[in-house]
Amino acid sequence: MSNEERTIVVPGETLVSGNDYLPGDGAYRDGKDVVAQRFGIKNISEKLVRVVPVSGTYRPRKGNTIIGVVVDITFNGWLIDFGGAQNAFLSISEVPRYINKGELRDFLDFGDAVVVKVWDVKSRSVEVSMKMRGFGKLEGGMIIKVNPNKVPRIIGKEGSMVKLLKNSLGCSITVGQNGYVWIYGKSLEDEIKTKKVIEFIVDNATSIGLTEAVEKYIHELGESDFEIIEENTDK
Repeated sequence: MSNEERTIVVPGETLVSGNDYLPGDGAYRDGKDVVAQRFGIKNISEKLVRVVPVSGTYRPRKGNTIIGVVVDITFNGWLIDFGGAQNAFLSISEVPRYINKGELRDFLDFGDAVVVKVWDVKSRSVEVSMKMRGFGKLEGGMIIKVNPNKVPRIIGKEGSMVKLLKNSLGCSITVGQNGYVWIYGKSLEDEIKTKKVIEFIVDNATSIGLTEAVEKYIHELGESDFEIIEENTDK
């Protein structure tokens, strides 16, 4: 069976038969069958069978990269709204340099956008860090919101889709697993073009051959820009 097969399934539907297949998220075994546990998209990767939900809210997991906005400052850290059920907490001990307790607003202020890593999830709290390379305050560019369940398609297998976008469009792209995407380019036009391509990926997330479709769409966007330049030059 093709690793690229992506079809909508409903709870109780048989996804595949055979003891060689293993049920993953959203699936369970019933005798020789692997059965859907929820409504979503069937995904078979090698011998692992999953059902990827098509909608729903983001639930943070340890190790996730998320993007959020500072909404409050306490005596020992910052509260960050990342679109979850509760805000995340960034302690002053989880930033890359020493911060005096009276200087928190100098480092991160209300409304600042940040990319952080989830390092602990409890029933009533989510704790995050930006000590690692590549995490910190996001300055400039634009942030867009997408369905969190479409994030794996934006990232691609082993980061292949994001790499394609960066190489083809020339923008820096940071994808939060909570569905927020930061785009930073040399110009607003580059950022808008990248936003359009990401929206195309989201709209066609269930399609087979998505990479080829994205490459074609990027090419068409480039040709469209070229035609506009030619028209303006003729005038």
